Amino acid sequence: MSNQESPQGECIFCKIIAKQIPSEFIYEDDLCVAFKDINPKTKHHFLIVPKTHIPAVSDIEEPNSALMGHLIFVAKKLGLEKNLAHYKLQFNVGRGAGQEVFHIHLHLMSDAI
Repeated sequence: MSNQESPQGECIFCKIIAKQIPSEFIYEDDLCVAFKDINPKTKHHFLIVPKTHIPAVSDIEEPNSALMGHLIFVAKKLGLEKNLAHYKLQFNVGRGAGQEVFHIHLHLMSDAI
């Protein structure tokens, strides 16, 4: 069974959010959490993950649009908190685009000092 087909209870991000798997949150509110990527591609690589399990951007419905905007707003806040003048935001949609965990997450990446 692929990650995409895994029940929500098997999702690693759902387990991190539920604190069943240890992780150091750098941000948390009622809608999302953020933590360092365990395989960083840049000096600063954070994942911003909604608490609502949505497998991929292609699964977003209209009621989720405010949540998606909130993830981007949280990225802005983290960029300011971490003093990152320049950073990249990225969603990977589908296995062919590099999505490995099928729970929407926004990558915030920067090599800024």
